[in-house]
Amino acid sequence: MPRTIFENLVIQHFEKVDSIEFCQYTPIRFFEILLIEKGEGSLIINEHKVPYSDNQIFIFIPNDRYNFKIETPTTVSAIKFLNSFFANFSTDNNQSHLKEWFKKIETVLHSTNRTAYIQLRSESEESSILSLFKVLCNEYNDKAIKSELILKNTLYSILQIISRNVNHACLKTTDSKIQKIINYIHIHIYDNDLLSKKAIASEFNISETYIGQYFKTQMGISLKKYILNYKIKLAETRLMYTDSTLSEIAFELGFTDSSHLDKTFISYKGMTAGAYRLNPEQV
Repeated sequence: MPRTIFENLVIQHFEKVDSIEFCQYTPIRFFEILLIEKGEGSLIINEHKVPYSDNQIFIFIPNDRYNFKIETPTTVSAIKFLNSFFANFSTDNNQSHLKEWFKKIETVLHSTNRTAYIQLRSESEESSILSLFKVLCNEYNDKAIKSELILKNTLYSILQIISRNVNHACLKTTDSKIQKIINYIHIHIYDNDLLSKKAIASEFNISETYIGQYFKTQMGISLKKYILNYKIKLAETRLMYTDSTLSEIAFELGFTDSSHLDKTFISYKGMTAGAYRLNPEQV
């Protein structure tokens, strides 16, 4: 059975465990930030085995599957939350920042480096995020003084630090040119000008007349279709897990309007974007 939560926010902390028996390999129905504070072993994430060690952060979204294979006693904190946790969060400015965070996080959630941990770029950021995790856990567990405002602001701060490091995680060095092209597409998916054949060819020193052939040979799909497939996947995520309108989703993903989004959605999914939002399980 899928793992679910019935509160908007659930925080769990486990000290030096040898096994995490509750963590079965079943889909989750929430967003989750996992902090491995101490320990070594592997996470089995969507059928990929990923080694973990001290102070590593992983992000999961609904329908992900993961499980622990622990080698040394492991201390871990898990922040599980629903999108509704941020409903009516403080100010319009914060809502704007949250949308920007979601865009950046999507880059990791759907990237080919999907199972990589979020690599923080400095010791100061690592220290900050560890402190924020501790504040969040303490506030959540102290029922006498627990403040939803403090919980929201602390989690928001954690997400902001993660978002600053997202592109860095996606741009890890790789010897594969096609991998670099894919990462480039994912990072610039909201800027149609940077997704043109001319722009991509120039970025990777490939002839504009050859870039399409090169991409299809390497990926088995045309460059244009790959970009549209990725946009539809991002639209699916937005439709299921955000309150963005169809017009907002269309605009952000570079469609002319919601009708253009619907037309593309029908060709790929056999239904309109609005119908998918109402019943994503029928696809």
